[in-house]
Amino acid sequence: MPPEPRSPRPEAAGEAAAALVRLMARLRAECPWDRKQTFADLSGYLLEECYEALDALARGNLHELEGELGDVLFQIVFLAELGRESNAFDLASVAERIHAKMVSRHPHVFGEAEVADAEAVKVQWEKLKEQERSPAGREEPLSPFAGVPAALPALLKAVRVTSRAADLGFDWERDADVLAKLDEEVAEFKVELLAEGATRESVAREIGDILFTVVNVARRHGVDPEAALQTTNAKFVRRFEEVSRRVRASGRDVRDAPLEELDRTWDEVKRDEGP
Repeated sequence: MPPEPRSPRPEAAGEAAAALVRLMARLRAECPWDRKQTFADLSGYLLEECYEALDALARGNLHELEGELGDVLFQIVFLAELGRESNAFDLASVAERIHAKMVSRHPHVFGEAEVADAEAVKVQWEKLKEQERSPAGREEPLSPFAGVPAALPALLKAVRVTSRAADLGFDWERDADVLAKLDEEVAEFKVELLAEGATRESVAREIGDILFTVVNVARRHGVDPEAALQTTNAKFVRRFEEVSRRVRASGRDVRDAPLEELDRTWDEVKRDEGP
C-alpha cells in the first residue's frame, strides 16, 4: 500500500518561502558572488538545476528530488530578487500571476464549465491558451506554434510542434503511415550518405528528418522521446562500463582490445544482463 499523503501545509510553505526571500536579499547585500550575478548569469544555473531535478525524478529517488527541487526553487527566488531590484516583479507577483492563470485555466474547478475526462481538460486548456494568445480584436492570427519556446531542447520541441499540428488535424491517420514515412526518410538518408557530393549539412538534414519522424511515432504512442533516449543512454553506459571492466580484468586497457573482442564481450554482457 502506498503511504498516506501528507496534509497540505500552506502556512508553513508561506513562512519557508518568506524566509528564503529574506535570505536571498541578504545574500545579494553581503555576498560578493551573489551580488554580481545577472539574469544572463543565472540562466545556465536554472537549466542545470532543472536537469538535475529531472534526473532524480527519472530515477524515482524522492529524497534526492526534494533537494533538487529546493535548488530549482532557489534559482526562482534568485531571479525574482533580480526582478524586484529592477522594479519589474518579485516572488509575490510571480506567485499571484501563476495562481490567477491556473484559476482561469480550470473553469471546470473554479467555474461552471463541465468536462468529461482528462482529454477534455486538455482540449479546453489549449482553447483557453489560444484565447489568451489571440485576444478579441486582434487583426492577424498568431502562428499555430505561438507559445512554443524557441529554446526548448530539440526532441521536446518536436513533440510540442507536432502535437500542436495534430490538435489542428494535421497528423497521420494510422501508425502504418508514419512507419512508411520513417522508411522513406531512412532510405533518403542512405542515398544521401553514399552520394558522391554528400556534405555534412546534407547528411545532417536527413538525420533531422529521421529524428523528427521518430518523435512522431513516440508522440502517437504517448512515449516521451527524451526519457526513452535517456533510458537507452543509461543502458549503453551500464553495458559498456561492464565491457570495460571485463577487459581490464584480463590485464589490458579497453583501448588496446580489438573491435572483434569488444563486440564479443558486448554480446556476452547483453546475454548476462537479460532483457
